[in-house]
Amino acid sequence: MPDNLDPGALALLKELCLAHGAPSCEDEVRAVARRYLAPLGDLETDRLGSILCTMKNGAVDGPRVLVAGHMDEVAFAVQHITPEGFLRIVPLGSWWTHNLLSQRLSLRTRSGEKVLGVVTSTPPHLLDKDALAKVLPVEELYVDIGAPSRAYAEQELGVSLGDTLVPATEFTPMNNPDLYLSKAFDNRAGMAVAIQDAIELQEESLPCRLLIGGSVQEEVGLRGARTLARLANPDLVIVLEGPPADDTPGLEASASQGRLGGGAQIRLLDPSAISNRPLADHAVDVAKANSIPYQIAVRRTGATDAGSFHIANTGVPTVVIGVPARYIHTHNAILDIKDYAAAIQLVKALVRTLNADRAGRFLKHGD
Repeated sequence: MPDNLDPGALALLKELCLAHGAPSCEDEVRAVARRYLAPLGDLETDRLGSILCTMKNGAVDGPRVLVAGHMDEVAFAVQHITPEGFLRIVPLGSWWTHNLLSQRLSLRTRSGEKVLGVVTSTPPHLLDKDALAKVLPVEELYVDIGAPSRAYAEQELGVSLGDTLVPATEFTPMNNPDLYLSKAFDNRAGMAVAIQDAIELQEESLPCRLLIGGSVQEEVGLRGARTLARLANPDLVIVLEGPPADDTPGLEASASQGRLGGGAQIRLLDPSAISNRPLADHAVDVAKANSIPYQIAVRRTGATDAGSFHIANTGVPTVVIGVPARYIHTHNAILDIKDYAAAIQLVKALVRTLNADRAGRFLKHGD
């Protein structure tokens, strides 16, 4: 474990990753966030379920700085239960079905009970040549929960239409002691950074009014950030993410902008948002001044809550800082704990610099 990482930060990341947090069903993640943040400030939630903590130690007359991640993960919802007891599902967020056949899913019923299932997969012995080469759409997938009938699924297991399913995986250290394997690093890594920074900054006298946020429904259209922005009314936003690493076979190594072990990722733009350039440049300067490893990303695809935050109200200077992970939006992503530590240190150092004078520079455009 990196020397600059509090052991509690790893436990926090694990707890968040293992929580069930499908879009619109982020209750378990919100409960974890609430437990850690309640002693640190005043808690509020908006009507969609996003959470906001106004820290006790911030400067009351300083700029309102929102440090926020999204609480949800890519998931599924039950669309239909067949007479034979199999489930048909709809995706909540983007999935590539290559990653789904024969994978375990955990369904949460309306009562909060968990039901284990597995995505069905026809053995190759029973498939013709054309079928073997076909990638099935999600609409043709089923989930087997061991129910012999629809009545059993509903009455004995408590399954209902609309119930959500997330990957059923463990939080696992790899043989490389810096690497961990889990679901939902997108975006429990970002949420963990936000909460851990709140913990580590709680005793400091800050030059800004620090707000810690967790949004809902990012994976289905950056929805929670819209209402969270209204609740928080920030002057600046630091969006924390779990972006895709791009250092794996099949991708151009020389063009990598999200390499494991490369440090915290500072995203300058993607199709959803262009970071406020003076704020992003300042984040780079802070990383350099504090010898914090970082990497720059300019993305052709993807989106983050910055897409909603930066156009909230009359406009909000926003920057995205991420902890890259391989194989996000699957059951088994890989994260380098050193990058997690770097993101915590970068956000903490950045917040310490955001006084009224500096924030004002990001708000002005030469007029």
